Amino acid sequence: MSLSPTAGLKHSGSLFSLALDVLRTLPRRPFQLREFIQQSWFIASVTILPTALVSIPFGAVIALQIGSLTRQLGAQSFSGAASVLAVLREASPIVTALLIAGAGGSAICADLGARKIREEIDAMEVLGIDPIHRLVVPRVLGSMAVAVLLNGLVSVVGVAGGYFFNVVMQNGTPGAYLASFTTLAQLPDLYWAELKALLFGAIAAIVASYKGLNAKGGPKGVGDAVNQSVVITFMLLFVTNFVMTAVYFQLVPQRG
Repeated sequence: MSLSPTAGLKHSGSLFSLALDVLRTLPRRPFQLREFIQQSWFIASVTILPTALVSIPFGAVIALQIGSLTRQLGAQSFSGAASVLAVLREASPIVTALLIAGAGGSAICADLGARKIREEIDAMEVLGIDPIHRLVVPRVLGSMAVAVLLNGLVSVVGVAGGYFFNVVMQNGTPGAYLASFTTLAQLPDLYWAELKALLFGAIAAIVASYKGLNAKGGPKGVGDAVNQSVVITFMLLFVTNFVMTAVYFQLVPQRG
């Protein structure tokens, strides 16, 4: 992969062009329902367990840090509210994005890359079948659907893990922890976190599809494409998360 500025601009333009093609192809019929269900199930099967396992230490670390800080400030009654806010707003979308990109995105890239080097993509184009409509769109929609559901799973597991570690390990009060949930958190926090997960899932699938469809050089090229897709997706996700968080604070008034 060339590191010249023109090559970077070319790849960025091609990636953006693929995203526009996906949007343009979304309403086209017939919708590939079977492919969508298969891809959604596959992405969910490779991400559910790792996501649940990763969300437990995330919730635990947040609970331990916030519990220690609130004790120092004499504000133990706000430990539950702060923990829920941190998990809901930032931890759950980020964990979802990392697992979707690392597990689901790499699988999508490897699958499409293998099809590319076996010339299956070229054969589909010769037969008049649009690979974006047939292969990319179901994977993008499946990744978005699974990301939204995983975000809810991470939120529940993270909050439960934070409750356990705060109450059991730091001798917190269960009633105060639960009663403070709505002190700072609000429903728009959940809605925005789900929107983040939806967009993160789309970004991960589009980047993975782009790198897979442009894989070259045999099996080694497919491996390189998978590595590049994961790195690029992580970079885009962190930038997108920062922008969406900044926009959210401007649009939604915060409780205090």
